[in-house]
Amino acid sequence: MKILGKYPNVRLRRNRKYDWSRKLVAENNLTVNDLILPIFVTEGKNKIESIKSMPGAYRYSIDKINHIVNKASKVGIPLVAIFPHTPNKKKNSLGTESLNENNLVCQAIKKIKKNNPNIGVMADVALDPYTNHGHDGVLKKKEVLNDETVEILTKQAVLQAEMGCDVIAPSDMMDGRVGVIRKALDKNNFKNVQILSYAAKYASNFYGPFRNAIGSKQKSKINKKSYQMDFRNSEEALREVALDIKEGADFVMIKPGLPYLDVIKSVKENFKIPVFVYQVSGEYSMIRNAIKNNIFKEDVIIESLMSFKRSGASAIVSYFALDVAKKITN
Repeated sequence: MKILGKYPNVRLRRNRKYDWSRKLVAENNLTVNDLILPIFVTEGKNKIESIKSMPGAYRYSIDKINHIVNKASKVGIPLVAIFPHTPNKKKNSLGTESLNENNLVCQAIKKIKKNNPNIGVMADVALDPYTNHGHDGVLKKKEVLNDETVEILTKQAVLQAEMGCDVIAPSDMMDGRVGVIRKALDKNNFKNVQILSYAAKYASNFYGPFRNAIGSKQKSKINKKSYQMDFRNSEEALREVALDIKEGADFVMIKPGLPYLDVIKSVKENFKIPVFVYQVSGEYSMIRNAIKNNIFKEDVIIESLMSFKRSGASAIVSYFALDVAKKITN
């Protein structure tokens, strides 16, 4: 017998050879329990309209929202997130439509909780869908005012809780808003309403398709970099997260996702709190278009979501959530 030479006793490829063995040694797995489905709502009746900037995503009128929520519930998605496409005629400089108990988000929350009481409902607390300038807060000259904005956000949060919202998600990046909102919720007997803080929301170029989807394109020359995080920074994210935890956040969000895997991992390693991640519209649209043009295979969707799990994410907001849920449950 010819001896071919010395080879290692340990061959890691042995564990990769078969599908069954790869499953046994997998360090991370993606389940339906990890998924949050974002849903766009719009005015009108009998509407399910496509979104040009986000192929495969749709806006639903309130009478059609259960069309998509029922699908999410059927496959076991635990939480949906509501985003409104507010008509321009209802927008103003203060975003007062956010406090209208009959606005799109409030209608959607009530409709979903009535027909699907066992699915969780999350709503953003922010003013950009309601302001005519596209910013997340109140403007004065060349500044987005922090404390004045927090006052409005707090009223918005309490209103959403009154409608039946389960998870309040401040996505504005104003300082101190989590603590003020927590106190207001507790004072109004909403002690069990949870807060998902967008603790590290970066001033990113990946939000463009979303802003088109909800009609919140920025019309002011003031840059969102003046209040959202600088994408050059990662240690600052730890300071933001620490503050929000101290103020009462139940979970924290990192946004965007794929360009910020290092931040997800760092936050998870430094804080024993559930870390959520948002695979934002720009990430979604790039992947969707690459699949459409046969540049990527559809398996890239699972691969992208698994990268979040590998980095330490507890849950993922993704426009692919329904497609992925169907795939991994079949």
